[in-house]
Amino acid sequence: MRNSPCVLVIQYLALLLSCSPVVAADPEQTPKLPALVETTVKSSIDGEGQAVLFWAPKVATQEKTPLLVFLHSWSGNYKQDNSKWQEEAVERGWIFLHANFRGPNNSPKACGSKFARQDILDAMDFVESQFQVDGERVYLAGTSGGGYMAMLMAGHHPKRFSAVSAWVGISDLAEWYRFHTKDGKPANYAQMILKSLGGPPGESAKRDADYRDRSPLFHLHNAGDLPIDIYAGVQDGHTGSVPIAHSLKAFNVIAAAHKTELISDEEMSQLWESKKLITPLASDRTPDSDLTRGILLRRMSRSARVTIFDGGHEGLPAPACHWLNVQRRSVARTVR
Repeated sequence: MRNSPCVLVIQYLALLLSCSPVVAADPEQTPKLPALVETTVKSSIDGEGQAVLFWAPKVATQEKTPLLVFLHSWSGNYKQDNSKWQEEAVERGWIFLHANFRGPNNSPKACGSKFARQDILDAMDFVESQFQVDGERVYLAGTSGGGYMAMLMAGHHPKRFSAVSAWVGISDLAEWYRFHTKDGKPANYAQMILKSLGGPPGESAKRDADYRDRSPLFHLHNAGDLPIDIYAGVQDGHTGSVPIAHSLKAFNVIAAAHKTELISDEEMSQLWESKKLITPLASDRTPDSDLTRGILLRRMSRSARVTIFDGGHEGLPAPACHWLNVQRRSVARTVR
């Protein structure tokens, strides 16, 4: 049974007094942002405490309030400065949650493991036990490693989210390992994968199964009608670290499950090699005033969408949150 509004207010005040406030990394750039509250949530799998940061408007103890779960990048942790995303949440009156999920992806329990995935769910359960979260507006977003984790959560736990916005994310860890291994020598990101997975792909069936378990490409067919918006900048993989094929192939898995049209290998090659399509479709030509970037490809499959834009390895909070703001979908809840 849910707590009464009065009890929730008292709990929230107690949290504010007992938890450590964390100010945005550069307060001069974001002077109006309220301090985040830091607390620790125990993993329901191994009992390890995982730090989380959150902010909630005062009305969240009494009224249904949207929740934005934002995921840190590949090498980051919960203290990473994602104040631009927090700013979008604050302006809209959303609860903002920034979980740790085992920190940088350089250890076995990080990098999309079952522990990291559960950490996000546990952090959500904590917030849902403290506030009146709107069960039709539970949003998930992330950029780069956060985009990877957002897609992975969409595949493993689609019923927990109302909508997902994933930017420049990795969809296949084995393929990304190979991209960052030149002449047999693993570069930085490949080395981090080795620390997380215990070795390269292809050495054993067990390890390959672990690579698949942690790769969105092998789970996004479970997304069903979950609204999921996938973005990548066309320069990524050339000037950035994640080739656009990761986003395009992720969308194709969803489209295949929906039995709708796929993005062709030829179209992928054109975007990779020439940074444009020879014969764009009408959807690829449609401008988007929210994006503030040129669109090179945009395709839909039911409630899923993929966009390749004129840019690089980046996430854009404003268009992401504008899209999330109009999404409604009831979610399953597991409140402690």
